[in-house]
Amino acid sequence: MDEREQGETKGGAAKTVDDRLSKPLELLNSMPPNRILLGAGPSDVDPRVLRVLSHPPVGHLDPSFLCVMDEVREMLRVVFQTRNKLTFPLSGTGSAGMEACLANAIEHGDKVMVFVNGYFGERMCEMVNRLGGELVRVDCEWGSGFDQDEMCRLIRRHSPKVVAAVHAETSTGVLQPLDKVYEAVRDVDALLVVDCVTSLGGVPVFTDDWGWDMAYSGTQKCIGCPPGLAPITFNDRAINRVKMRKRKPTSWYYDAVLISTYWGEDRAYHHTAPINMVYALREALRLLLEEGLQKRWQRHAQNGEALVAGIEAMGLKLLVQKEFRMPCLTAVCVPEGVNEAKVRNCLLSEFNIEIGAGLGALKGRIWRIGLMGYSSQRRNVLLLLSALGAALRMEGFNADVSSAISAASEVFAKYDKL
Repeated sequence: MDEREQGETKGGAAKTVDDRLSKPLELLNSMPPNRILLGAGPSDVDPRVLRVLSHPPVGHLDPSFLCVMDEVREMLRVVFQTRNKLTFPLSGTGSAGMEACLANAIEHGDKVMVFVNGYFGERMCEMVNRLGGELVRVDCEWGSGFDQDEMCRLIRRHSPKVVAAVHAETSTGVLQPLDKVYEAVRDVDALLVVDCVTSLGGVPVFTDDWGWDMAYSGTQKCIGCPPGLAPITFNDRAINRVKMRKRKPTSWYYDAVLISTYWGEDRAYHHTAPINMVYALREALRLLLEEGLQKRWQRHAQNGEALVAGIEAMGLKLLVQKEFRMPCLTAVCVPEGVNEAKVRNCLLSEFNIEIGAGLGALKGRIWRIGLMGYSSQRRNVLLLLSALGAALRMEGFNADVSSAISAASEVFAKYDKL
């Protein structure tokens, strides 16, 4: 017998235990660092939210948990600004919300118009193709937004069954106005599906007033919760369309009618909900409503404005024009001759700050700086400007850090006087 431990198998023969298989257990002693998350998500989480994650779970049909579910649904309706009965957090990330909405809205052969101006519009197109929809793709340059009148003209011209658009394009920092498109969508009796993953809780969203039939988001951005849930909302038009389908949705797990029996009044078993994540979402929503929805929007707007003022004063350029610029996520153009990855790595290793890289066509060309949820704080704006300026100077770019701090501080002073 060799030096490795021996064990008996069912048949009585000796079986060697390989010590190499235990080596990954050594990693359990090493926890990930505590970063300052200023990328495109996830964002930092309030300590109150983190604490409830450690609360002992209960059963997913426990009467106490059903009360928690009711609270979460009501608070999500406020954040979505909707009266939709079918409003709840889907188990999964924002992309699960995207797939759930499209899988319920699209039947095989349906004409689906997708407005694409970034990476997540591209992802919508991929899902449409997989679901068997007839894709009508409308593109504009990444970093730009669509004119709503032109959107309406194209919708009326092509008469699709489903129209899909991204309200806040996470890959570019574009905030796409979508308050008028529903007029054309109603004219052709289509459904409007909207991605508000990066906008919900950070900028104004009026689901009912803007005629969004289906909308989905993610918990890890402006809502200020860890990733793992996708708040979604369907209005009556959308629910009726799902019920009238010739065939059931291709996904059993994301069938909105089935899930509604669990999150609705029936409380029928559908799946085991991530209990502690729902606890965390409830606490994050409580914090949001304690602050006030309007004040939450204003905080994101002010911090975003201060960051932009500092970035420009530092000598850097922004990807998105002011009219389409999102306050909670800013795309900064990488200066010529600067290695964007080295700057990000420097921020991470020297200052413990994470910012995002570019995706797709913008890879290597931009940094994405997020000020979302708990991360959207004045101190983070000033810290990021100082650290980014230092990292850029190491790369040979003459960043004017003093002017950047002064410009951001002037924005804060302006709002303090109001």
